[in-house]
Amino acid sequence: MPVSPQLAVRETPIPGLLLVDLPVHGDNRGWFKENWQRRAMTALGLPDFGPVQNNVSFNATAGTTRGIHAEPWDKFISVVAGRAFGAWVDLREGQGFGRLFTAELDPATAVFVPRGVGNAFQTLEDNTVYSYLVNEHWSPEAEYTLLNLADETVAVPWPLPLDSAGPHRAEVSEKDRGHPRLAGVVPVPPRRTLVLGADGQLGRALRAVYDGEAAVEFAGRDSFDLASPEAFGSRNWSDYETVINAAAFTAVDDAETAEGRRAAWKINAAAVVRLARTAVEHRLALVHVSSDYVFDGGSSLHDETAPWSPLGVYGQSKAAGEAAVGVVPRHYIVRSSWVVGEGRNFVRTMASLAARGMKPSVVNDQTGRLTFAQDLAAGIRHLLDSKAPYGSYNLSNSGPAQSWAEIAADVFELCGRPRSDVTGVSSAQYFKDKQAAPRPSNSMLDLGRIEATGFFPPPAAGRLKEYVSRLAD
Repeated sequence: MPVSPQLAVRETPIPGLLLVDLPVHGDNRGWFKENWQRRAMTALGLPDFGPVQNNVSFNATAGTTRGIHAEPWDKFISVVAGRAFGAWVDLREGQGFGRLFTAELDPATAVFVPRGVGNAFQTLEDNTVYSYLVNEHWSPEAEYTLLNLADETVAVPWPLPLDSAGPHRAEVSEKDRGHPRLAGVVPVPPRRTLVLGADGQLGRALRAVYDGEAAVEFAGRDSFDLASPEAFGSRNWSDYETVINAAAFTAVDDAETAEGRRAAWKINAAAVVRLARTAVEHRLALVHVSSDYVFDGGSSLHDETAPWSPLGVYGQSKAAGEAAVGVVPRHYIVRSSWVVGEGRNFVRTMASLAARGMKPSVVNDQTGRLTFAQDLAAGIRHLLDSKAPYGSYNLSNSGPAQSWAEIAADVFELCGRPRSDVTGVSSAQYFKDKQAAPRPSNSMLDLGRIEATGFFPPPAAGRLKEYVSRLAD
C-alpha cells in the first residue's frame, strides 16, 4: 500500500461527524498506521472523547451490512483490513434530523461519530475488519436509537441493494430488518445540564436564565445532596453534558466554629472533590462558583492568576474546592463577590432596616463590588454558550469600589431615607465581642478576562436601583 496523505480532520454535512485521513506507511512487507493518536488528532479538531473500550467486527463476505444504530456514546471508527461503504444518519433532535452522509472507508480513512448519529456500513471486500473505539463501556441496559436500513426517506444508496439475490448480495440480519422507519424514530435528545444548589440565590437566577430549556435540570438539596455519596450513584451521568455547581456552605462566621468548620469542608471541599472526579470520569464540563474569600484582600485588584491567600475557614474550603475543580479538563471556575439575589442578603437587610426607621452602623473598611445573581447566572450561560476557553473567570458587576457602608447608604437613599442614617465604622469596632470570620479588606475582582469573551457585566449602581425598586413593589 502506498504512503497516504498527511493526517487531516475533515468536517461533513452532519455536525460533529468528522472524517479523518490517516497516514498509512507501506512497503513490500505490508503497512503501518497510527490508528488513534490523541495529541495530534485533538490538535486538528477531533474531540478528546476519552475512549474506554475497543471493539472489532470481522466480516467474512462482501455485502455484509450492519446498522443503522445510534448508541449513547461517541465512536471512532476505522477499517483494519478491506473496504467498507459507510452511511451515517443524524438522529438527534433538531433541524438536521434525518440528514445522510456516506463515504468509503479503508485503512487510510477513519470517522468520528458523535452520540446520536446513526452508524451503518456495508463491506465492499471479503474479510473486512472494522474497528471502533467507544467512550462508554458496553452495557445491556444501554438504550439505542435505531433506524431501518431500507428507510425510504433517508434512502441510503447501498452499493449492493438490500433485496438483491445471488452470490453478490447484501447480508442483513433479521433484527436490523425489523428496525423502525424514520417516521417512527424518536429523536435523540441532547445531553442535559444539571444545576446543583438550584434553590439558593444563584440557583434561582439560573432557573430564570434557563427558563423553558428542557435540557436543563435543576436540583436543590432535597433532590441532590452534594455532600451525600449516594446522590452521585443515583444519576446516569452519560445523560449529562454539563454540571453547574451553585451549592456551597456560605455561613462565613459559622465556619469558624467546630461544627461549622466540618460543614464548610464537607460541602465546599470534600463534596467538590467527588464532583470533580465524576466530571473527569464522565467527561463533563464543570462550572464551579467560587468567592473573593480565596484572597486576603491585600491587592488593590485581584485577577485570575493571583495566588490563593484565604484568611478564614470559609475561604480555605473554597480554595480547596477550586484546586479540585482545576484538574477537570473542561472546567470553569467563576469567582464572584458580595452576591445579591432572591433570598437573604445584605441589600435586602438594609432595605428592611430603612423601612423600619433604623439607623445602622455598617463596616466602612471593606471594599468591593456587588454581584447581582441575575448577571452571575447570565455570565455563566455566556461562558457555556460561547464555548469560551476553559479556566478561571472573575465575575462581579462593574463600577467603582465601594465599602459596605457606602452601599448601605445607597440603599437608604433609594428607599427615601437620608444617607446620614448610616454610620460607617471599622471592622474592629463592628465585630468587637462577636464571633466573626476574618474578611478580605479589598474584594475588587479584575473583570478583564470575562470581558474579553464578550460578556460585559452592567454597573452595580443600576442593578441596585432596580433591585431596591422591586423590593418596594
